[in-house]
Amino acid sequence: MMDREATARHFDLSGKVAVVTGGSRGLGLEMSRAFAQAGADVLVASRKADACETAAAEISSETGRTCAGFAYHAGDWDQADALAEFAYDKFGRVDVLVNNAGMSPLYDNLGSVTEALYRKVLEVNLQGPFRLSSIIGERMAAGEGGSIINVSSIAAVQPAPHELPYAMAKSGLNTMTRGMAHAFGAKVRVNCIMPGPFLTDISKAWDLDAFAERAANDIPLGRGGQPDEVVGAALYFASGASSYTTGAILKIDGGAAWAAS
Repeated sequence: MMDREATARHFDLSGKVAVVTGGSRGLGLEMSRAFAQAGADVLVASRKADACETAAAEISSETGRTCAGFAYHAGDWDQADALAEFAYDKFGRVDVLVNNAGMSPLYDNLGSVTEALYRKVLEVNLQGPFRLSSIIGERMAAGEGGSIINVSSIAAVQPAPHELPYAMAKSGLNTMTRGMAHAFGAKVRVNCIMPGPFLTDISKAWDLDAFAERAANDIPLGRGGQPDEVVGAALYFASGASSYTTGAILKIDGGAAWAAS
């Protein structure tokens, strides 16, 4: 007979503190909410302070957990230090860090990619997670340990011409995951979620009819992901359920990507 309470304890985050970048919308918001529902206090970080504060207030009202917002630009090296200091000053600890903030601006062709666009994509998607994970990871390793979760993309293993700088950065994030798993073991687990196409607010800019047709033909599950479908993987990596898992890269893509990470 299944012991539901014992199963739930594997995913319990009571007494933990989670920091989620890009946490005010899309997959980040779903993860922030799920962590609070599992018992964690949550720091929601993203570029717009009002969006962070609104998300934190809503999650706190729903769950009763202590939540706060913090304006954070992932492409700014110094803001990573400021976010880490705020988190430790506010909560006294960080047990879970999710590097979810990212961006993939459009361009006409590879020759039209400017240095400014290239730098911005690499800074937000790779430099920011590196700096934030480095300083928080060291503090986790010196303390009670913790979990770092990077959010990559299947573009890392199936790069397309229209998103090549983004794919390059996400490939670097996969490499960073493995390297930091070694750097911060044995007390800190570092893992990566590699999503495929999810129907978040960003997908409102897509031609959804064309996407649905492609999905039916190209994605084994025949559709895009719903935002809350990231929650299972996020809770697994954040909690004791993944106590012997580090350096792992988990595709959540409906089977869209054939290539291994």
